[in-house]
Amino acid sequence: MVAALAGLAIGLGAGLAIPWGRRRRSPVPPSPPSTELPAGTAEVLAALPSSAVVLDPADRVLRASSAARAYGIVRGDEMVIGDLLALARQVRRDGVIRETEIEVEMRRFGPDAATFAVRVAPLGGTGLVLVLAEDQTERLRVDAVRRDFVANISHELKTPVGALSLLAETIADASDDPDAVRRFTGRMQQEASRLTHVIQDLITLSRIQGAEPMAEPTEVDVDEVIEEALDTVRTAADAKGIELASGGTSELVVMGDEGLLATALRNLVSNAVAYSPQRTRVSVSAEATEQAVEISVADQGIGIPPQDLERVFERFYRVDAARSRATGGTGLGLAIVKHIMTHHRGEVTVWSKEGSGSTFTLRLPLSEGAEGDEGDGPSPSTSTAGDGGPPPNERPKPIGRQRK
Repeated sequence: MVAALAGLAIGLGAGLAIPWGRRRRSPVPPSPPSTELPAGTAEVLAALPSSAVVLDPADRVLRASSAARAYGIVRGDEMVIGDLLALARQVRRDGVIRETEIEVEMRRFGPDAATFAVRVAPLGGTGLVLVLAEDQTERLRVDAVRRDFVANISHELKTPVGALSLLAETIADASDDPDAVRRFTGRMQQEASRLTHVIQDLITLSRIQGAEPMAEPTEVDVDEVIEEALDTVRTAADAKGIELASGGTSELVVMGDEGLLATALRNLVSNAVAYSPQRTRVSVSAEATEQAVEISVADQGIGIPPQDLERVFERFYRVDAARSRATGGTGLGLAIVKHIMTHHRGEVTVWSKEGSGSTFTLRLPLSEGAEGDEGDGPSPSTSTAGDGGPPPNERPKPIGRQRK
């Protein structure tokens, strides 16, 4: 009996010990991946200029910057760019940082795409993935403009240099013909003058676009600037029978660089004379509104097609390349005007109609502290600048600053 009871106790103990041992040897289930950002990560992401997105182990967006949402990279809690999502999964699997470049369609702004330089990295070994996307669209655009500029300037300089070389050879072959020598010498002078104008315009444009600060602004008499611009084209206008006229409000004063403003207006007036038929009129007028002083140059020339209006201020862009070369234009004049007005915190606008002429307007902000003195109204003149320009608009009563 004693032996039987001892055997029963041993059997029961062994039966209970086996499940207990199994429970002790069974592995502890892993804890779920963390979905919390490491300390300080949110503050760092907020300070980054790039678009930043943090994905959790389930590919849900844990955090996204406002730029990432604005560009359409993130919508709600989802990464909507498939290539970026696939790249993030690869980084999560192998822990290797990856970089690439992608294009994102900007549907809210039309068919244009934005180009991003992307860097994807694991974040803290927690299954989280950080995606950084930096907008490269503007940099690529600037690079393209720089390449176009180099190509254009190479072409513009090659043309007169090649012509000079050819003319020099022709003169050498025609040394016994005085009439031919005189004719070809005149052509050489024209090409040399054209080359000089291109180089001078490039120097001016480079100085305006560069880091060189503009001289301390001074008071500029608008009447003097207009008179100087008209004087520079008077000979060319007389040769074509073009009447030059000025009008508007007199004795206006703006703050700026007198030399640069004179260059801007001179370029506009020169273009107006060059692209106007014989026996027409070019007029310049100045007016003061509540916000700005406006100087307008109007002609009765060939006009500008609507599809070219947005591009006329680009460097080397010509509406009629053959006519521009015939008139000696460099294709830089309007680009210089635009940059000069940018330096003066102003703007240049254009109105044009094919066959009816064009009107370019320089709009300069009123100087700080300018008094709201009323003008004396339009001064007597040969004409106003509305000839050949747009229909007159209702304007507020001029209260621009006038010289006392």
